[in-house]
Amino acid sequence: MAVNGLILLLAYLLGSIPSGLIVGKLFYKKDIREHGSGNLGGTNSFRTLGVKAGIAVTLADILKGTLAAILPLLFDSSLHMLLVGIFAVIGHMYPIFAGFRGGKAVATSGGILLAYAPYLFLFMLTFFLLSLLTSKYVSLSSILTAIATFIYALFTGDVALILVVFFLMAFVVYRHRANIKRIREKTEPKVKWFNKKK
Repeated sequence: MAVNGLILLLAYLLGSIPSGLIVGKLFYKKDIREHGSGNLGGTNSFRTLGVKAGIAVTLADILKGTLAAILPLLFDSSLHMLLVGIFAVIGHMYPIFAGFRGGKAVATSGGILLAYAPYLFLFMLTFFLLSLLTSKYVSLSSILTAIATFIYALFTGDVALILVVFFLMAFVVYRHRANIKRIREKTEPKVKWFNKKK
């Protein structure tokens, strides 16, 4: 029990690592919470710091979920990988290292799936990129991808995966509620970097 508790705590702490804040302050002398949407995730990193920083932050946020999900394997624990991964997602959304103001769970959720169901992760990534290419809205693409990933999970027959993806979808939609309002009001900004060649 003590080991399992330690694993869950480590997963939360991993998720709490504020990649966007670290990259912004270390390399750009910017606190991205004071720019753009004020969010610590990859999207605001792209918006306020540029493409290279956005990619770095997104990859780091994915990696947090992946590392958290494999903790039970490293510690020879009976805890389910997906359960541990959820704690990383919670840490990402409410990071103890950044005043509990974090990201919107998309990349870290993807990292969990990369560890547990790589083909589902590839589907998620492909669907997101196609949706972004079509709509130019990161928020809308994130929401649609979460829903599509849940529908995909339904066909796997893996009850644990279905339940966890359902909760991850709920997290993503809930965290994007302000974006949904802006999309309805046609005030949500579209990405300007997606088609840029550098």
